[in-house]
Amino acid sequence: MANDPKIDRRNDVTPKEGEHKYGDVEFADRTNKKYPIDTPEHVRAAWSYINHKDNAAKYDADEVSTIKERIKKAAKKHEVAIQDA
Repeated sequence: MANDPKIDRRNDVTPKEGEHKYGDVEFADRTNKKYPIDTPEHVRAAWSYINHKDNAAKYDADEVSTIKERIKKAAKKHEVAIQDA
């Protein structure tokens, strides 16, 4: 997948690490290969992580919103119940 125009490249991560760890899966942050959302377990974990202030602080408000919307969409697809934080 190509870089995501809605999310900037972060200097504190290596996208290849995410690909190496999770494979060619869908990520809520496609640019940096963060927050895999390909399984119910990953969806729950992604939601939990993005709702931690220290993780969300690495993005601007629009980027957090984009990531959350993608996680919510994946949750619906995988029939995972998540609560707005």
